[in-house]
Amino acid sequence: MNLLVERVSKYDEPQKAKAKGLYPYFRVIEGDQDTVVTINGKRVLMFGSNAYLGLTNHPKVKEAAIAATKKYGTGMAGSRFLNGTIDLHIEFEKKLAEFMGKDDAIIFSTGFQVNLGVVSCITGREDYILWDELDHASIIEGHRLSFSQKLKFRHNDMESLERQLQKCNPDKVKFIVVDGVFSMEGDIANLPEMVRLAKKYNANIMVDEAHGLGVLGRQGRGACDYHRVLPDIDLVMGTFSKSLASIGGFIAASEPIINYLRHNSRSYIFSASNTPAATAAAMAAFDIMVSEPERMEHLWKLTDYALNGFREMGCEIGNTSTPIIPIFIRDNDKTFFVTKDLFEHGIFVNPVVSPAVAPNDTLIRFSLMATHTFEQLDYALEQIEKSLRKVDALHGVLV
Repeated sequence: MNLLVERVSKYDEPQKAKAKGLYPYFRVIEGDQDTVVTINGKRVLMFGSNAYLGLTNHPKVKEAAIAATKKYGTGMAGSRFLNGTIDLHIEFEKKLAEFMGKDDAIIFSTGFQVNLGVVSCITGREDYILWDELDHASIIEGHRLSFSQKLKFRHNDMESLERQLQKCNPDKVKFIVVDGVFSMEGDIANLPEMVRLAKKYNANIMVDEAHGLGVLGRQGRGACDYHRVLPDIDLVMGTFSKSLASIGGFIAASEPIINYLRHNSRSYIFSASNTPAATAAAMAAFDIMVSEPERMEHLWKLTDYALNGFREMGCEIGNTSTPIIPIFIRDNDKTFFVTKDLFEHGIFVNPVVSPAVAPNDTLIRFSLMATHTFEQLDYALEQIEKSLRKVDALHGVLV
């Protein structure tokens, strides 16, 4: 047998789950992304989306994408570096930079490419990258490509971060990179203390606002603004695929940093640029986010209600304080069972199992959108409690 095929054929975890009737991935949605979606002709409530502001089906967002396609065509046929820059890209970059209080910004084709391209090239061989152990995979892949020294610190543990900073040569660049809101756990980075340490040790900070944009801070500026430290953060990253209802990402920073990244970030230089439709859709969603604060206000009313409901029923939800709510099951098969059981009762949620997390950290990722209703949420809470009781995953009232 071909050696490569022989080796990869040993990977059979998906087959095992399918044999048990518990395989939960690649479920095909047969219509729009909204609070209710259709899968195999079945209408189910969507509580597995990252569209926190519920804008993927907004008429203005769709109209902007259609208008951009009519004007510019369907694709860019090249990278931003060469023939793939249009005025929409420049206009949106200026908006994003001003919004984040930075000199300039760059739009990438995906959020993953932002972290990959920035983290991999921003520091040199003798410099340091310090990262939270629960940072997003894109950050991890970025520092894997870097020649810098990598120092991991315990999740949101500022004493651990300081111990790592103390190991660094004071004359070299020390680059701290963290999620603003952690994508699976839903907790917020301790940015005020991180800024204090950065100043003490002459370090720089990059914050991934993928799950903070549109959720936290003034007009949805993110966790940095929520903690009132945005001016102290050197690089702010965000995505278009969540609150901004499209695909793409950006980095905002000072002019020297942006100039360097424009000419050195390989995932920017060597990727086709963001399509006109995606850029226009994200910009339209951005304008709605800024002009309609009531969306975020409703999202937080739902969030507070859901957090209280889960705690009262005895769910283990960790330290989350955002619309991302992890429901810890701590067993792969039970997590798959709950996912399937909830789907059968009209609830779509996402399972997170090993090897993505340790086997004893498996969870259901429950997330909210501003377009959910309290009636939908009440039904979800009721069904989740019933399902968790079936696998003995409730632990009494947690406070």
